[in-house]
Amino acid sequence: MKKVLLTGISGYIGLHCAVELLKKGYAVKGSIRNLSKSQALTETIKKQIDPNGNLEFCELDLLNDNGWEEAVADCDFVMHVASPFFSKVPKDENELIKPAVDGTLRALKAAHKAGIKRVILTSSMVAMLGEVMGDNNITQKSWTNTNAKYATAYLKSKTLAEKSAWDFVKNKEIELVTIHPGPVYGPTLSNNLSGESMTLFKRIITGELKQMINASINMSDVRDVAKIHVSALENEQAGGHRFIVATEIAHSYHEITKLLKLKGYEKVGTKVAPDFMVKLLANFNSEMKGMLPYVGKKYEGDVSKTKTTFNWEPIPFEKMVLDTAESVNQVLNR
Repeated sequence: MKKVLLTGISGYIGLHCAVELLKKGYAVKGSIRNLSKSQALTETIKKQIDPNGNLEFCELDLLNDNGWEEAVADCDFVMHVASPFFSKVPKDENELIKPAVDGTLRALKAAHKAGIKRVILTSSMVAMLGEVMGDNNITQKSWTNTNAKYATAYLKSKTLAEKSAWDFVKNKEIELVTIHPGPVYGPTLSNNLSGESMTLFKRIITGELKQMINASINMSDVRDVAKIHVSALENEQAGGHRFIVATEIAHSYHEITKLLKLKGYEKVGTKVAPDFMVKLLANFNSEMKGMLPYVGKKYEGDVSKTKTTFNWEPIPFEKMVLDTAESVNQVLNR
């Protein structure tokens, strides 16, 4: 049985990747920052599939060299999902950039030293936004200009981490595959609503968030994201490529609220915040400042390469939205 080192297993995407890996017959070694979480994570995963002795944990830190070589020593692949994410703009952008870049390089260096042939890296569509002014033709060749006016710390962290990864694997006998979701939604496995995706839907369906920003982008179902991460491990055509994993067309946040209102979520507000208001508030609010790359813009990526390489069809937008809302609602009503 082949074993995968999965970094960031406790996260929203990481948990879905762990379950998908186990379902596909891989053994999983999940990295966490504190091993005290291991029992709770095991119980969460057991609700989806019995690991049957094929799940273990190790302690790793994106900013610390300790343990990386030992972690990969008995693994066949590395799936590097762990990376910091905050919608708010931090006072020091290196709070996001340093762990993203350094953690990626630690994972790759350890993998290379252990003779691992392929690494799957979770990147993002935000590493593909060009001049960050709205782009309807995002492809595998697109890169975000980190010097662009609206390039926030998060955009820079994902772009610089991925670029450092591609630079590292040049002229080395190790293959890299990068996975690029848009905003990721879909059911939670942990019942934890504190992450960015779950928090947004919680605020929408409880009526706390009265207005949405005017923005459109391809959106991603976490189940699709996990599926392509796992499929990329041994797909012969995938090595050395970047894959957008998202809906085929861009969708607006207004579409989310309209759909939920139509389906009986009575507290949902369906107004759209004026662009000028969001831009004004961004001068005083770090969360609004984090929205500036998207306000008044539409980004649309080409998923055709992903579809053909993996013989894959994205989960429909409506199903993604309704399954996310139902998942959040179930947690709120416990």
